[in-house]
Amino acid sequence: MTTTPPSQPIRLHRFALSGHSHRVELFLSLLGLPVELVDVDLPGGAHKQPAFLAMNAFGQVPVIEDGDVTLPDSNAILVYLASRYAGSAPWWPRDPVRMAEVQRWLSVAAGPLAFGPAAARVIKVFGGRFNEAEVTARAHALLAVMEGVLGQSRFLAGDAPTIADIANYSYIAHAPEGGVTLEGYPAVRSWLARIEALPGFVGMAKSPLGADK
Repeated sequence: MTTTPPSQPIRLHRFALSGHSHRVELFLSLLGLPVELVDVDLPGGAHKQPAFLAMNAFGQVPVIEDGDVTLPDSNAILVYLASRYAGSAPWWPRDPVRMAEVQRWLSVAAGPLAFGPAAARVIKVFGGRFNEAEVTARAHALLAVMEGVLGQSRFLAGDAPTIADIANYSYIAHAPEGGVTLEGYPAVRSWLARIEALPGFVGMAKSPLGADK
Protein backbone atom coordinates (compact mmCIF):
# COMPACT_ATOMS: atom_id res chain seq x y z
CA MET A 1 0.00 0.00 0.00
CA THR A 2 1.22 3.50 -0.77
CA THR A 3 -0.07 6.95 0.09
CA THR A 4 2.15 8.60 -2.51
CA PRO A 5 -0.05 10.37 -5.07
CA PRO A 6 0.34 9.22 -8.67
CA SER A 7 2.81 11.14 -10.80
CA GLN A 8 0.13 11.76 -13.41
CA PRO A 9 -3.56 12.53 -12.85
CA ILE A 10 -5.84 9.51 -12.73
CA ARG A 11 -8.07 9.58 -15.81
CA LEU A 12 -11.71 8.99 -14.91
CA HIS A 13 -13.92 8.09 -17.86
CA ARG A 14 -17.38 9.06 -16.65
CA PHE A 15 -20.87 10.25 -17.44
CA ALA A 16 -21.79 13.25 -15.30
CA LEU A 17 -25.30 12.05 -14.40
CA SER A 18 -24.16 8.51 -13.54
CA GLY A 19 -24.15 7.69 -9.85
CA HIS A 20 -21.67 4.88 -10.55
CA SER A 21 -19.30 7.45 -12.03
CA HIS A 22 -19.94 9.91 -9.24
CA ARG A 23 -19.01 7.48 -6.46
CA VAL A 24 -15.54 7.20 -8.01
CA GLU A 25 -15.23 10.95 -8.62
CA LEU A 26 -16.28 11.59 -5.02
CA PHE A 27 -13.76 9.15 -3.59
CA LEU A 28 -10.93 10.53 -5.70
CA SER A 29 -11.76 13.98 -4.36
CA LEU A 30 -11.98 12.79 -0.74
CA LEU A 31 -8.54 11.19 -1.12
CA GLY A 32 -7.18 14.39 -2.64
CA LEU A 33 -5.86 12.59 -5.71
CA PRO A 34 -5.18 14.39 -8.99
CA VAL A 35 -7.81 13.52 -11.56
CA GLU A 36 -8.57 14.20 -15.21
CA LEU A 37 -12.26 13.88 -15.98
CA VAL A 38 -13.02 12.36 -19.38
CA ASP A 39 -16.69 12.69 -20.31
CA VAL A 40 -18.02 9.73 -22.28
CA ASP A 41 -20.81 10.47 -24.76
CA LEU A 42 -23.24 7.76 -23.69
CA PRO A 43 -26.19 9.17 -25.71
CA GLY A 44 -23.94 9.12 -28.77
CA GLY A 45 -22.87 5.53 -28.11
CA ALA A 46 -19.19 6.24 -27.37
CA HIS A 47 -19.21 3.53 -24.71
CA LYS A 48 -19.95 0.91 -27.38
CA GLN A 49 -17.07 1.89 -29.66
CA PRO A 50 -13.91 -0.26 -29.91
CA ALA A 51 -11.68 2.23 -28.08
CA PHE A 52 -13.91 2.20 -25.00
CA LEU A 53 -14.68 -1.52 -25.17
CA ALA A 54 -10.94 -2.15 -25.04
CA MET A 55 -11.03 -0.63 -21.54
CA ASN A 56 -14.30 -2.23 -20.44
CA ALA A 57 -15.76 -5.02 -22.54
CA PHE A 58 -19.13 -4.48 -20.84
CA GLY A 59 -19.32 -0.97 -22.31
CA GLN A 60 -20.07 0.74 -19.00
CA VAL A 61 -18.76 3.75 -17.13
CA PRO A 62 -16.77 4.40 -15.06
CA VAL A 63 -13.28 3.33 -16.00
CA ILE A 64 -10.05 4.68 -14.53
CA GLU A 65 -6.57 4.79 -15.96
CA ASP A 66 -3.89 5.05 -13.28
CA GLY A 67 -0.53 4.80 -14.97
CA ASP A 68 -0.36 1.32 -16.46
CA VAL A 69 -3.48 0.20 -14.59
CA THR A 70 -6.82 0.33 -16.42
CA LEU A 71 -9.75 -0.66 -14.24
CA PRO A 72 -13.53 -0.70 -14.81
CA ASP A 73 -16.41 -1.21 -12.34
CA SER A 74 -17.10 1.44 -9.73
CA ASN A 75 -16.97 -0.81 -6.66
CA ALA A 76 -13.77 -2.49 -7.85
CA ILE A 77 -12.29 0.96 -8.40
CA LEU A 78 -13.21 2.02 -4.85
CA VAL A 79 -11.44 -1.05 -3.43
CA TYR A 80 -8.38 -0.37 -5.59
CA LEU A 81 -8.13 3.30 -4.64
CA ALA A 82 -8.64 2.62 -0.95
CA SER A 83 -6.09 -0.20 -0.97
CA ARG A 84 -3.49 1.76 -2.91
CA TYR A 85 -3.87 5.34 -1.71
CA ALA A 86 -5.81 5.61 1.56
CA GLY A 87 -2.91 4.75 3.86
CA SER A 88 -4.04 4.23 7.46
CA ALA A 89 -7.46 5.81 6.89
CA PRO A 90 -10.18 3.18 7.49
CA TRP A 91 -11.87 3.45 4.10
CA TRP A 92 -11.24 -0.27 3.46
CA PRO A 93 -10.67 -1.84 6.89
CA ARG A 94 -8.19 -4.69 7.24
CA ASP A 95 -9.95 -6.27 10.21
CA PRO A 96 -11.82 -9.30 8.80
CA VAL A 97 -15.14 -8.46 10.47
CA ARG A 98 -15.08 -4.78 9.46
CA MET A 99 -13.99 -5.71 5.96
CA ALA A 100 -16.92 -8.11 5.69
CA GLU A 101 -19.30 -5.39 6.90
CA VAL A 102 -18.05 -3.06 4.17
CA GLN A 103 -18.30 -5.82 1.56
CA ARG A 104 -21.90 -6.39 2.59
CA TRP A 105 -22.73 -2.80 1.66
CA LEU A 106 -20.81 -3.03 -1.61
CA SER A 107 -23.11 -5.96 -2.41
CA VAL A 108 -26.10 -3.80 -1.45
CA ALA A 109 -24.86 -1.11 -3.85
CA ALA A 110 -24.75 -3.68 -6.66
CA GLY A 111 -28.12 -5.20 -5.73
CA PRO A 112 -30.94 -3.48 -3.79
CA LEU A 113 -29.56 0.00 -4.50
CA ALA A 114 -29.07 -0.59 -8.22
CA PHE A 115 -32.48 -2.22 -8.64
CA GLY A 116 -34.28 0.15 -6.26
CA PRO A 117 -33.43 3.87 -6.01
CA ALA A 118 -31.08 3.83 -9.00
CA ALA A 119 -33.61 2.08 -11.24
CA ALA A 120 -36.38 4.46 -10.16
CA ARG A 121 -34.14 7.37 -11.15
CA VAL A 122 -33.38 5.77 -14.52
CA ILE A 123 -37.13 5.76 -15.26
CA LYS A 124 -37.56 9.47 -14.57
CA VAL A 125 -34.23 10.84 -15.83
CA PHE A 126 -33.42 8.53 -18.74
CA GLY A 127 -36.76 6.99 -19.67
CA GLY A 128 -35.70 3.52 -18.55
CA ARG A 129 -38.12 0.61 -18.81
CA PHE A 130 -38.59 -0.73 -15.30
CA ASN A 131 -41.72 -1.49 -13.33
CA GLU A 132 -42.02 1.79 -11.43
CA ALA A 133 -44.11 0.42 -8.56
CA GLU A 134 -41.72 -2.50 -8.11
CA VAL A 135 -38.50 -0.50 -8.05
CA THR A 136 -40.04 2.19 -5.82
CA ALA A 137 -41.09 -0.49 -3.34
CA ARG A 138 -37.56 -1.90 -3.39
CA ALA A 139 -36.19 1.57 -2.79
CA HIS A 140 -38.29 2.12 0.30
CA ALA A 141 -37.49 -1.36 1.61
CA LEU A 142 -33.79 -0.51 1.35
CA LEU A 143 -34.27 2.91 2.93
CA ALA A 144 -36.08 1.31 5.86
CA VAL A 145 -33.13 -1.01 6.48
CA MET A 146 -30.65 1.85 6.16
CA GLU A 147 -32.72 3.97 8.54
CA GLY A 148 -32.44 1.24 11.18
CA VAL A 149 -28.68 0.83 10.70
CA LEU A 150 -28.00 4.56 10.66
CA GLY A 151 -30.12 5.03 13.76
CA GLN A 152 -27.44 2.99 15.55
CA SER A 153 -24.20 4.16 13.90
CA ARG A 154 -22.94 7.28 12.17
CA PHE A 155 -22.01 5.45 8.98
CA LEU A 156 -23.06 2.23 7.29
CA ALA A 157 -20.19 0.11 8.64
CA GLY A 158 -19.46 1.84 11.93
CA ASP A 159 -18.63 5.27 13.26
CA ALA A 160 -16.09 6.19 10.55
CA PRO A 161 -16.78 6.56 6.84
CA THR A 162 -15.74 3.72 4.54
CA ILE A 163 -16.15 2.91 0.88
CA ALA A 164 -19.48 1.34 1.91
CA ASP A 165 -20.80 4.88 2.34
CA ILE A 166 -19.25 6.13 -0.88
CA ALA A 167 -20.74 3.24 -2.88
CA ASN A 168 -24.24 3.97 -1.61
CA TYR A 169 -24.26 7.76 -1.24
CA SER A 170 -24.89 9.02 -4.78
CA TYR A 171 -28.08 7.14 -5.63
CA ILE A 172 -29.56 7.67 -2.17
CA ALA A 173 -28.82 11.40 -2.29
CA HIS A 174 -30.47 11.59 -5.72
CA ALA A 175 -33.32 9.18 -5.01
CA PRO A 176 -35.89 12.03 -5.13
CA GLU A 177 -35.03 12.47 -8.83
CA GLY A 178 -36.65 9.06 -9.26
CA GLY A 179 -39.72 10.02 -7.25
CA VAL A 180 -38.44 8.29 -4.08
CA THR A 181 -38.89 10.67 -1.17
CA LEU A 182 -36.48 10.70 1.77
CA GLU A 183 -38.99 12.53 3.96
CA GLY A 184 -39.62 9.62 6.32
CA TYR A 185 -35.94 8.74 6.84
CA PRO A 186 -34.30 11.28 9.18
CA ALA A 187 -31.31 9.06 10.02
CA VAL A 188 -30.61 8.58 6.31
CA ARG A 189 -30.79 12.33 5.71
CA SER A 190 -28.39 12.94 8.61
CA TRP A 191 -26.00 10.39 7.12
CA LEU A 192 -26.12 12.19 3.77
CA ALA A 193 -25.28 15.44 5.55
CA ARG A 194 -22.32 13.82 7.31
CA ILE A 195 -20.90 12.64 4.00
CA GLU A 196 -21.47 16.04 2.43
CA ALA A 197 -19.52 17.62 5.32
CA LEU A 198 -16.40 15.51 4.67
CA PRO A 199 -13.36 17.51 3.49
CA GLY A 200 -13.07 17.22 -0.27
CA PHE A 201 -16.73 16.36 -0.87
CA VAL A 202 -17.93 16.98 -4.40
CA GLY A 203 -21.55 16.57 -5.42
CA MET A 204 -23.07 14.95 -8.48
CA ALA A 205 -24.79 17.07 -11.09
CA LYS A 206 -28.52 17.31 -10.39
CA SER A 207 -31.19 16.37 -12.85
CA PRO A 208 -33.97 18.96 -13.15
CA LEU A 209 -36.43 16.17 -12.37
CA GLY A 210 -37.48 15.07 -8.91
CA ALA A 211 -37.98 16.85 -5.64
CA ASP A 212 -35.32 18.09 -3.28
CA LYS A 213 -34.21 15.60 -0.70
